Amino acid sequence: MKKYDAVVVGSGCAGLAAALELITAGKKTLIIEKHNLPGGCATSFCRGRFEFEPSLHELCGIGPESDPGEIRLLMDRFGVKVDWQCVDDCFRCISTYTDGTPMDVTLPTGVKAFIDKTEEYVPGSREKMKKFFRLLQEIRDLIDYLDKPPKEMSPAYMLKNFRNVIKTAGYSTEEVFEALELPQKCRDILAVYWSYLGVDMEHLSFFHYAAMVHNYVARGAYIPAHTSHEISNAMIERFRSLGGEVWFNCRAEEFLFDGDRCCGVRTNMGVIKADMVLANINPDIIYGKMMPKSLVPEREKKLSAARSRNFGARMFTVYLGLNKTAEELGIKDYSIFLAGTADSVKEYESLKKIDTNNYSIFLCYNVANPHASPDGTAMCSFTTMFTAADDWNNISDEDYAAVKNKLAKKIIDNFEEKTGIKLTPYIEEISIASPWTFARYLGVPEGSVYGYLTTDWDSMLARTVSQAADMPIKGLKPIGTSGIRGDGYSSTYMCGSIVAKVAINEMNKKEA
Repeated sequence: MKKYDAVVVGSGCAGLAAALELITAGKKTLIIEKHNLPGGCATSFCRGRFEFEPSLHELCGIGPESDPGEIRLLMDRFGVKVDWQCVDDCFRCISTYTDGTPMDVTLPTGVKAFIDKTEEYVPGSREKMKKFFRLLQEIRDLIDYLDKPPKEMSPAYMLKNFRNVIKTAGYSTEEVFEALELPQKCRDILAVYWSYLGVDMEHLSFFHYAAMVHNYVARGAYIPAHTSHEISNAMIERFRSLGGEVWFNCRAEEFLFDGDRCCGVRTNMGVIKADMVLANINPDIIYGKMMPKSLVPEREKKLSAARSRNFGARMFTVYLGLNKTAEELGIKDYSIFLAGTADSVKEYESLKKIDTNNYSIFLCYNVANPHASPDGTAMCSFTTMFTAADDWNNISDEDYAAVKNKLAKKIIDNFEEKTGIKLTPYIEEISIASPWTFARYLGVPEGSVYGYLTTDWDSMLARTVSQAADMPIKGLKPIGTSGIRGDGYSSTYMCGSIVAKVAINEMNKKEA
């Protein structure tokens, strides 16, 4: 039995950020990880001569060195070095406008360029779009302001400088679009990113949407040169260099308590004592399987009984290693969103069933990074998501492989039909991950890598305001996609950092 100031359970994005925050604050910190590699989703796997990226599409919190985003600033503060590659355009989208007309748009990075291009697609929209992006900038400025220590914040200053944000904070994205009187085709173009948050525009908090979209458009998107495993390796090695300790193949089995306070973890490698435990585990698992039922707070029991919090998107991904280059195949776009309609509500509904799901996001990593795969090849992926687990729950073991293969073929055929680009004859390696693949490797309920839906009452802003209520157990703090910032790489890195700072403050007060 060993004693630490803090134990971080799980070395996913949030866990790594939390561990680095703790160790740089001088806390004796241990990471335990059930797998033999760090990263969770942020890793890689090999098939043949290809090393595939399991989940990362692009990061919106990096930005150029001249205008760094919050994740670049975070990594720089930790001393973590990553070879970032810039993605030139925001996206291409092939779909149908809500009025039924065909939609094939490509939007560039940069606010001015984005507005100019939207003006080409929707003549007369320029002034409305300028007003929209001014509001997005105000929201980003507020988020930067909220990073200040509480004693430096002024409610009067916020009311004076962020009046528009305060007026829109409680509304959905669709409601704010309506208030801004944006033309419908502008709304359709701006709605493309909705799937990155897994919530349709009528239920997606405008504050959450705006924070992400402004980062993508104003600062651009970035990927690591050597898959997201590069980020995780760089973070774990930096943690070790600062004196941190890591136990791989160490599975947390039970959280230990002294009275009503968590005091450690029982693992397959023995008992670990700690003043603070940060768990990169879905709270449903923490409260349902890993602690005494008598200590689960009434609020959490009621939320669970009422199913007030629903699980977010479940992912399905097809990974392709192709024996032709992107240039030879005619692939020019890094990301292409392929949707049946720009109406996010209808599209969200269609994602509940395997047979009605015709949505996918295509990526070709070589467009942003020519060296992403061996010479003479290209590496691509298709990702779709499911907003319910019903269909996947009902698939028999005998039918599982056939269902996966059929859906993968439908997704590839749809891409080839809509783009005119042939991939099938050049597939050298293919691997398919269903929601149950992600459930198996990540230990997430129903394969929901997005944690809980950030929707309606449970938005990012609402979670930020009520974060104390979401961390009710003394000495135990959940982190990750179910936390303050919600889903996505950037969000979970920041969640790990934010919660670790709260834990550090509590530990310092206890020591004083």
